[in-house]
Amino acid sequence: MTMTTLQEMPQVQGCSASSCSYNAEEACHAGAITIGGDHAHCGTFVEISFRSGLDRTGVVGACHRSDCTHNESLECTAASVQVGSADDKADCLTYSAR
Repeated sequence: MTMTTLQEMPQVQGCSASSCSYNAEEACHAGAITIGGDHAHCGTFVEISFRSGLDRTGVVGACHRSDCTHNESLECTAASVQVGSADDKADCLTYSAR
């Protein structure tokens, strides 16, 4: 089993979930997000009264949607992902069913 390095993880190219505390100017600043749930929900989405995160673009750390074409061994293989409103306030818009 090969471990994925931080440089190989897909970046969150854009996030339109403006109420998320990790969002700054439509860019994700979480260390790494997790995608999962009944639909491709961003499990890292959080609405609190202040903005936080790292001074770099977030990456997809884990994906629990094994039915996605980009999922291989619970890791995302897409070149990059977009997060925004679909079924919820913050979903992976790059999700594609197998």
